[in-house]
Amino acid sequence: MSEYHIDTKCIHAGYTPGDGEPRVVPIVQSTTYKYDHAETLGKLFDLEEAGFFYTRLGNPTLDAVEKKIAAMEGGVGAMLTSSGQAASLISVLNICHAGDHVVSSSAIYGGTFNLFYKTMQEMGIEFTFVSPNSTEEELNAAFKPNTRCVFAETLANPALIVTDLELFAKVAHAHEVPLLVDNTFPTPVNCRPFTFGADIVIHSTTKYMDGHAVQVGGVIVDSGNFNWENGKYPEFTEPDESYHGVVYAKQFGKAAYITKARTHLMRDLGAQASPQNAFLLNLGLETLALRMERHCSNALAVASYLEKSDKIAWVNYPGLESNAYYTLAKKYMPNGTCGVISFGIKGGREAAAKFMEGLKMASIVIHVADLRTCVLHPASTTHRQLSDEQLVEAGIGADMIRMSVGIENIEDILNDIDQSLKQL
Repeated sequence: MSEYHIDTKCIHAGYTPGDGEPRVVPIVQSTTYKYDHAETLGKLFDLEEAGFFYTRLGNPTLDAVEKKIAAMEGGVGAMLTSSGQAASLISVLNICHAGDHVVSSSAIYGGTFNLFYKTMQEMGIEFTFVSPNSTEEELNAAFKPNTRCVFAETLANPALIVTDLELFAKVAHAHEVPLLVDNTFPTPVNCRPFTFGADIVIHSTTKYMDGHAVQVGGVIVDSGNFNWENGKYPEFTEPDESYHGVVYAKQFGKAAYITKARTHLMRDLGAQASPQNAFLLNLGLETLALRMERHCSNALAVASYLEKSDKIAWVNYPGLESNAYYTLAKKYMPNGTCGVISFGIKGGREAAAKFMEGLKMASIVIHVADLRTCVLHPASTTHRQLSDEQLVEAGIGADMIRMSVGIENIEDILNDIDQSLKQL
């Protein structure tokens, strides 16, 4: 599959049916799998043979979708999770323990920020939040002797700040730690962080990858490029006594990280995706390239329209030439960013509420990044747990409206916006 283009991988990667087998990835709705010999099952448990024995650790439907996403991102392996939050949690927990430290961009999804700022800090893992616009010197200053990784979003939700991936990767690698990147908004269709030095990629598959708002899920993808044998990560180079003494780096080489995530953390936390959800996700993946092209063209048209309106205070979309992140966006996402834009209505919070309530086609929903146009006020919903100071650090103002531009006809989207603005 490596020789195929990304839009072809969306359709064909991960599953090749044999003669007389289902053309579409089948739903294997079974928790367990039958074997004729006890010895075979023992080898599966010892990771000496590949196969399935319990769906919490592996399932044919999930396996096909995991292989597809790994191929799309250019990684050596992937693991589906029950949500994007679970993917973020496991991606860090796989290498961090109580007493360790993480450097994270402050411009990340509100749920991820709260996961890091509260829950994981309560677990004993310390986080230092840095500006996504940090210089190399400022990033270096955030590191401590016990720093284990760096975390950032390719395109921040909802601030739409573009991270300088090469800079973050350069600094992370200078300190011999991996860069973890949430690539949810661009998807691998528009950005492949591994090509810019990222080591692990995370997605909320609930968003564009699904695209239809029918399943909640996440995924972790391993590039296979980070050297876990650099002396800083004994969990990969010393025997895991909880799993038959396996030494992940020795037995699984480039796939050490993703194998440990599955056999250690998925085993213990059980945040597995269901076969039904994996099947629905795969249907979304098949049209991802087509949808992202339409999302991006529609969003650019909406952003350009709003930029000219005298009722709009400001517009933030990296695809606009006037945007502060336009150059970085062109470098990392030359074919488009995503369908999400943010803007402020003149008149503040009250005007924002009136505008959203005046829309007829677009919906007010918590969700984002499916094929329907929708709007949200982040400061009072998805990011309401953040203080005013934290909102500013995350790039979220009290007047911000997040609009997820769908794939409807662009004239219908613009007409809906226009009629609502006229009511202000």
